[in-house]
Amino acid sequence: MNAFLDMLGQLFPGEIMILGALLVPLVRGRLRSALVVLLPLLSFGQLLALELGHHATATLFDYTLEVVRVDRLSRLFGIVFHIAAVLCCIYALHVRGALEHVATLVYAGAAIAATFAGDLITLFVFWELTALSSVFLIWQRGVVDKRRAERSYRVGMRYLIIQVGSGVLLLTGTLLHYSETDSLAFDHLGLAASSGAPWILAAFAIKAAFPFLHNWVQDAYPEATVSGTVVLASFTTKLAIYALARGFAGTELLVPIGAAMTAFPIFYAVIENDLRRVLAYSLNNQLGYMVVGVGVGTELAINGAAAHAFAHILYKGLLLMSMGAVLYRTGTIKASELGGLHKSMPMTTVFCIVGALAISAFPGLSGFVTKSMIVSAVGEEHLTIIFGVLLFASAGVCDHSGIKVPFFTFFAHDQGWRVQEAPKHMLVAMGIAAALCIGIGLFPEPLYALLPSPEVAAGYHAYETTHVLTMLELLLFAGLAFVVLMKAGVYPPELDAINLDFDWTYRKLAPKVVREIYGLASWARQAAWTRALDARDAVLYLVGYHHRPPRGHLGEPWTASATVLWAALLLGLVLLIQYA
Repeated sequence: MNAFLDMLGQLFPGEIMILGALLVPLVRGRLRSALVVLLPLLSFGQLLALELGHHATATLFDYTLEVVRVDRLSRLFGIVFHIAAVLCCIYALHVRGALEHVATLVYAGAAIAATFAGDLITLFVFWELTALSSVFLIWQRGVVDKRRAERSYRVGMRYLIIQVGSGVLLLTGTLLHYSETDSLAFDHLGLAASSGAPWILAAFAIKAAFPFLHNWVQDAYPEATVSGTVVLASFTTKLAIYALARGFAGTELLVPIGAAMTAFPIFYAVIENDLRRVLAYSLNNQLGYMVVGVGVGTELAINGAAAHAFAHILYKGLLLMSMGAVLYRTGTIKASELGGLHKSMPMTTVFCIVGALAISAFPGLSGFVTKSMIVSAVGEEHLTIIFGVLLFASAGVCDHSGIKVPFFTFFAHDQGWRVQEAPKHMLVAMGIAAALCIGIGLFPEPLYALLPSPEVAAGYHAYETTHVLTMLELLLFAGLAFVVLMKAGVYPPELDAINLDFDWTYRKLAPKVVREIYGLASWARQAAWTRALDARDAVLYLVGYHHRPPRGHLGEPWTASATVLWAALLLGLVLLIQYA
């Protein structure tokens, strides 16, 4: 047994999933299904066998890399990533093709490995591997549905360019940081650590979907396969939150950025018709809370950011799984085409409502015991405006994710859908996620014990009367506002339309501007070339005029005296230039 544990200790977390994924195409049927679920379970067991403080190094050329570092922050994210990987693999058992399973396992394994990276080079390697593996979850939808092949390809290419670009920024920052500090350690950096630190922060900002960098989430996630969207939402952005907490905790710039992230997606989510895209905007909203917590940087705030990332992976995964089940059974995920599905899919309805209450931070569910920690940390720092923005954002997320998603999907206008309930394996995955949302909400102490500062978490009590009453009042008025707006006919109708976001500037406006600039440059080049040809012709005419007899004086025979005179003058000019 000890020998087996020693062997596991030689592997980096996630390696079992990455290497095991290579075996998936070699087996079929139930054996493949068993292997797909077994690999993340084995990897989870390996992680639990590693003790706090464990580390492993490797030598690359003349550099010593810390490929594994187990501390409280990395272990927390490693645990929830493994839970998400198991749930995603169970949820995707209906998938027959091997490629999607391979992409899921490699992607999840790379995200886990990046979480335990102790140096920036190791982080970069797995950072890029997450991009290269996850893009197949988008392209695979075009393989399954030929009508979406062109769209899936284009969306996947945009996603890949952005994700690889993030890696390029990370590598640039790493090289600059190393040249100035002679260190590759991935510890707390801060913006003042080196000239490379801002580049590293920019790389993290892209994957964390900061404002104006966020549209890849709404562009790519809803275009993935039924199970691919669940997988994508579980890892990339939360890996970025981990990286921010590791490298830039206490960076004040993150506080207003995070506050903006919580607020602006609300308005887009309310008018969006594609319900997976609604949840993608909601993902931006929830990431904002975590970024605020990282920016505040106190022990309570970091605890809150880490705990909320843990809870968010579960309840957002639950919501996306319920929407994926609806898409799987109906073939559509547009609110304008759904409604009345509670009659056909009652268990999916219940699970969706659990996720909706959790994301709304309803007392008794996971979102309440984690989000309140961040809000309390902001209050303790007397950031009044930020505190108000977070409360507004809490009401907003209740409206679009807590009410709109389940209401328009399962209730609202009955469109006559009569379909089968979700497959059993989907229900199992949703049931486990729902149970975890409820369990964490009722008994948060086990989660609090895993946080980076457990002694601070032990002294925090989420179920104080003020917290509970404030959140219940907020949710009550948010629900009341939804009802009033619906009854008054003021609530934005569900329309099958395209809503413009910031990505319009680089997807539509920028290409048009480039085409106009290119056209203007082509016109200027043609005009300059025409004028140059005219000038050449004029010079040739002038030369010919003076050299061509009978009028050209330079074309007539010269006398010997004139030739000698001109030769002397030219020689004198050369000597003058030489000695000047």
